[in-house]
Amino acid sequence: MQKWAIGVFASVDAGLGVHLDVAKELGIHTVQVHTPHKESRNEAAAKAFLQRCKEADITITCLFGGFEGESYADIATTARTVGLVPEATRAARAAEMKEISNFAKLLGCNTLGMHIGFVPEKGSASYNSLIAVTRDLLDHVKANGQNMHLETGQETADHLLEFMHDVGRDNLFINFDPANMILYGTGDPIEALKKVGHLVRSIHCKDAKWAAPDQRGKGWGTEVALGDGDVGMETYLRTLQSVGYSGPLTIEREIAHDRERQKADIGQAVRLLESLRTKLLGS
Repeated sequence: MQKWAIGVFASVDAGLGVHLDVAKELGIHTVQVHTPHKESRNEAAAKAFLQRCKEADITITCLFGGFEGESYADIATTARTVGLVPEATRAARAAEMKEISNFAKLLGCNTLGMHIGFVPEKGSASYNSLIAVTRDLLDHVKANGQNMHLETGQETADHLLEFMHDVGRDNLFINFDPANMILYGTGDPIEALKKVGHLVRSIHCKDAKWAAPDQRGKGWGTEVALGDGDVGMETYLRTLQSVGYSGPLTIEREIAHDRERQKADIGQAVRLLESLRTKLLGS
């Protein structure tokens, strides 16, 4: 695979990703895929999706887990509903994530991704329970020959590193999303990337503008088209280069309610990333 191959976040039948025909039309050949609905996680669906990928010359680089009941309506709702952190659904979601790992194996995909949620304070009972559940999940994932990538944004870089150290599993890495650091108000994305870069194995290319200073961490920032926000894409790619990242540049644009604009913004992102890749890599 080409260094810094252009990718896009896609979907089978669920989530905010684009459909494969959009990736094919834009000449994109790698995708991270949002996990399909439970009833579609079977061998027949895997074979059918792989055939569609083959016909479009598309490689699946990561399967992202997601769960019923998650909502990103606002930061407080996200904290209450997303990932493995909510205690009422933790065991069931961990079990479902194991099923998603099994489906990824059917797809021949050795990488899973997810938002684990807002990690509790170190030392709390909920934190200790989350550590145990995450270790058990990662052992299942490893038995399937897979790694897990936690997506950034809901914790500071330091808290995420602390959590991953305490989990203590060698198949746990990071999917770095710079815009999420801005959207959640959890830290400067470039400084965060410098701290966690040694664990970054996949990334998102997504852009955002900060919320007003008095709202950071309380209210959302604003997601915008790549290149129109506060991340600074050239600085981002230069920092990825400095930490030795050579994997796909996976575009994520979360406006599934406006498919035409989503497609146009992804096209803009492809052109920007291709230009920056040529500038920085000469190819």
